[in-house]
Amino acid sequence: MENRLSLISRNTEEIVTLDELKKKLESGNRLTGYIGFEPSGIFHIGWLIWAQKLRDLIEAGVQMKVLVATWHAWINDKLGGDMELIRSAGKYAIDVLNAYGINTSKFQVIDAEELVSDKNYWENVIRVAKSTTLARMKRSLTIMGRKSDEAELDTSKLFYPAMQVSDIFYLDVDIALGGTDQRKAHMLAREIAEKFSRKKVIAIHTPLLVGLKGGQRMENVEIDEVMAEAKMSKSKPETAIFVTDTEEEVESKIKAAYCPKGVIEFNPVLQIDKLIVFSNFNSFTIERESKYGGNITFNTYGELEKAFAEGKVHPMDLKTATAKMLNQILDPIRKKVNTDMYKEIISSVNKNITR
Repeated sequence: MENRLSLISRNTEEIVTLDELKKKLESGNRLTGYIGFEPSGIFHIGWLIWAQKLRDLIEAGVQMKVLVATWHAWINDKLGGDMELIRSAGKYAIDVLNAYGINTSKFQVIDAEELVSDKNYWENVIRVAKSTTLARMKRSLTIMGRKSDEAELDTSKLFYPAMQVSDIFYLDVDIALGGTDQRKAHMLAREIAEKFSRKKVIAIHTPLLVGLKGGQRMENVEIDEVMAEAKMSKSKPETAIFVTDTEEEVESKIKAAYCPKGVIEFNPVLQIDKLIVFSNFNSFTIERESKYGGNITFNTYGELEKAFAEGKVHPMDLKTATAKMLNQILDPIRKKVNTDMYKEIISSVNKNITR
């Protein structure tokens, strides 16, 4: 059980709650979990963080469901509201997961259209809405990357949080996986679970990868608001590395990334190493000329971070090594999704990427 717990909890921002997770594991019963994603653009490396956690949960014996949230993306005005393009982007994302080494036979793929075709699902949505104030629903719009006042764009935006909570109840899962930006929906599901005679879902939240330009903490501003602006986003291509970027593009983007000497907080290069590189490799080697100290190998991320904080690793050396290892991770993905079929999808998606 300790091995399973370690695998599930590594590289998470929080687990609500860890004690509940331990009890579930100790029960010996097969756990179920889900993650939903909006098919809203080209897969960037920030998504590899939740993809890795999906892989960890599967390896830990959790029966995972992946919800392709097509209707949610449509409500959120993604890809110009073109449902056919949204569906294509969803299929592309599932194929990226497969190319990343997560065999699609190991998890269940569910299209949101399967849920919305069932009247019982909509009954759940209405019941959730009746259990929630308008103010709370507006505050929850951050789960879709929007601010509270953007509920004024159209009324459908207010359905989104209720739908996400209903996804959890309808799929009847033990675990809800998502980035920290999904916390408000997960907490709402936990709070009203008893009213629905549903189990209280365990929420596992992964960190958000900061964009390549980095970020900075602002006074009197919540950390999730800082990350909402600073996180890597497909709608801000200059801040993102996409899984289809060439080796040269990856090297160029990382070379230009925010990475001041000795600075740890909001450093995208170190985040890539911690959350992606060390999830795929057991060691990290920086190649240097002997006059600069020679090659140095780190067996844990903690060792690397400490050395960088103490000024023992130069930012450019870190960037060079990071780009090299990240390219090794992305290479099999690039080879599988750089076919003519995917290029056509990617081209169409790029033309229609919205916020």
